[in-house]
Amino acid sequence: MIDFLAAAGSAAAQPPVWLQILPWVAIFAIFWFLMIRPQMRQQKAHQEKIAGLKRGDEVVTAGGLVGKITKVEDQFVEVELSKGMKVRAVRNTIGEVLSGTTAKPAND
Repeated sequence: MIDFLAAAGSAAAQPPVWLQILPWVAIFAIFWFLMIRPQMRQQKAHQEKIAGLKRGDEVVTAGGLVGKITKVEDQFVEVELSKGMKVRAVRNTIGEVLSGTTAKPAND
């Protein structure tokens, strides 16, 4: 009789396996929605910007240089920083396209 009560007591002390896994699933879900999913969206938007580059777009490179695209190739773009000063940049290093977001100057 004592062995039966001891076995019943030890079986009741352990929670079900799914209840032990549930916190890990919740942590992963929170991690997914707060970190991984927004980063994937941002990466997808950047890839779309890079794919849509065309001649005449005003861009900012990852290094902070602002210029106008004069030539687009598969892997590279040619950016004119000032009159007569052209540099060749890797296409993926374009950080932002400014052409569509031109605003009125602040002093007008």
